[in-house]
Amino acid sequence: MDDGFLMEVCVDSVESAVNAERGGKAPGPGRARLGSGGGGLLQVVKQCVRVPVFVMIRPRGGDFLYSDREVEVMKADIRLAKLHGADGLVFGALTEDGRIDTELCTALLAVCRPLPVTFHRAFDMVHDPLVALETLISLGFERVLTSGCDSSALEGLSLIKRLAEQAKGRIVVVPGGGITERNLQRILEGSTASEFHCSARSARDSAMKFRNPNVAMGASFSTPEYSIKVADVAKVRTLNAIAKNIL
Repeated sequence: MDDGFLMEVCVDSVESAVNAERGGKAPGPGRARLGSGGGGLLQVVKQCVRVPVFVMIRPRGGDFLYSDREVEVMKADIRLAKLHGADGLVFGALTEDGRIDTELCTALLAVCRPLPVTFHRAFDMVHDPLVALETLISLGFERVLTSGCDSSALEGLSLIKRLAEQAKGRIVVVPGGGITERNLQRILEGSTASEFHCSARSARDSAMKFRNPNVAMGASFSTPEYSIKVADVAKVRTLNAIAKNIL
């Protein structure tokens, strides 16, 4: 944080983690957040990069209301992440009425310690964000990632600023969601945030020569098999430079 800001890049592959570090080596500090993948991915990422790596703990897609078995998966994933060198952890859990699940969060935080923990964008689905922020502070979360309960951090900017003012340094409010080189300046200046979260990805064509056009792996709206999204060194570098000039 010597440069006054910290950029977190969401990655889901070793290549993206390496690119995030390469792009962030100058002019400011950074962190990688491992968005998906098992213990093998974390182990190799930790061998390849020196920036801190925070691991997201999420047993499935969809909502943030978890069953007892899903909770057991989360606890097991936390233990494995710690075992394989995670520098921090990221999770979120809600009750059916849109409030922070304090009982579950308390139990998961106990497994996470002594590592720092971020509450992820489950926060954007809460019933009352101002009340939820106080709950996270009381539970002991170090950070909360949010788009201001809107579709992007730019659209939720007014709430992000309000949350940061309410936090008064008790928790770090991290804008995230749709952040690009085109809107980062407005988001940082409008929110007074000292950290931000982005993906900084570009699509790269697959090296596959044989391609079957009749098969799609997964849902029809999923990423095409022959287009790979990876963190872009140039984009990371640009975002870093913009943040340094502002903060």
